[in-house]
Amino acid sequence: YLGFTFKGSKIYWSGKAFKEFKRRIKRFTGRSWFVSMQYRLNKLAQYVRGWMNYFGISEYYSPIPELDHWLRRRVRMCYWKQWRLARTKVRNLLKLGVSKGAAIPIAMSRKGPWNMSRTLATQVGMTNKWLKNQGLLSIKELWVNIHYPATAR
Repeated sequence: YLGFTFKGSKIYWSGKAFKEFKRRIKRFTGRSWFVSMQYRLNKLAQYVRGWMNYFGISEYYSPIPELDHWLRRRVRMCYWKQWRLARTKVRNLLKLGVSKGAAIPIAMSRKGPWNMSRTLATQVGMTNKWLKNQGLLSIKELWVNIHYPATAR
């Protein structure tokens, strides 16, 4: 009913609503959408904030951490794709604090952006804190703020 299902006295997202959410996130973080990262993150933030404000009343927490991780990985993939050239990847990883010995082999890899977004070097360089400073919203933080407001903590 309106994107929700009910199990006993609990409210959950419907499977259809969840699939639509992931589909829209994939569209915003698609590798072939050539817009600036600032624009992409703004659009993503608008959508995620609106979705959580509507579906956040659900008590369904178990997929939230995994969803948050998946979203961060999608954004890392976008940055990796945007950097394109190996020297740009090395330069940016070095700026982000990755050692030269780790940055060069990762940048020279022929594996795709999705695979490279999972590597230790990209996660050490593009930390969760760095992504947050860039403008990425945490789904987990939004859910916690809805269910446990600052006045109740």
